[in-house]
Amino acid sequence: MKAQLKYSFLTGFYTRGAVFAVIFLMNLTFILLGSLGGLPLAAHITAVSLGGVAIAVMLAANIASDVAIARRMFSAPTAYLTALTPATRGKTLLASLIAMTVFDWITMAVVITGEVWLSLNLAEEAVWNTIWDAVRYNITASDVILMLWMILFGVASYLLYMLIVLFSVTAKKSFLYKWPASGLLAFLVACGSFYAVSLSHLVFAPFGDVWRFGIFITITVGSNMLPLWTLLTLLEAAGLFVLTARLMERKMNL
Repeated sequence: MKAQLKYSFLTGFYTRGAVFAVIFLMNLTFILLGSLGGLPLAAHITAVSLGGVAIAVMLAANIASDVAIARRMFSAPTAYLTALTPATRGKTLLASLIAMTVFDWITMAVVITGEVWLSLNLAEEAVWNTIWDAVRYNITASDVILMLWMILFGVASYLLYMLIVLFSVTAKKSFLYKWPASGLLAFLVACGSFYAVSLSHLVFAPFGDVWRFGIFITITVGSNMLPLWTLLTLLEAAGLFVLTARLMERKMNL
């Protein structure tokens, strides 16, 4: 497992590592200069604009790196080496998911935090005081717990959606590769998986409001249901992980 994690992290680091380093140093320089009062207004506005562009660049680099990690499992020639390792496909899949999750969340959190800090440095002192007073007097322990649950729900949703994509690619490479238009069929598998996940949310219908838009259904519930919603999402992700790993153990067309 350690070896799988090592190779997955190295694969994901090649593209996004350099991009993240450049963006991090750029934001850090602007933040330090802005905090020390060394930036004129025009330069500070430029820094905020560049920080917004950096978010989009980092997102693109993350997507490209995630694709590289996935290609290591599904596409020749690197997939041949992965398939020949003594580790089970479940360990390979888990290592790839961990690498994607850690890289994507940490890099985007750092870049977005830098942009927020640059924006706040550009604001007047009165805005700072207003924000600080709002945090100091209005944020309670229950609010902190709710934010932690929201972060956990975001991670669970990310894992579920990534697994839907990986499951669809696995389907294309395994039992669908002999079918005509296997790519289209894999896309339909992904759409069906997303729709099945949305239908599973009907279990919360008695506890909230149901909104229907054609064949799509949206459930809105209170924040008190967030732990149960997170648990459902994690269970769905776990089930899809097991199914994807089982398919990867079968004969695949790399």
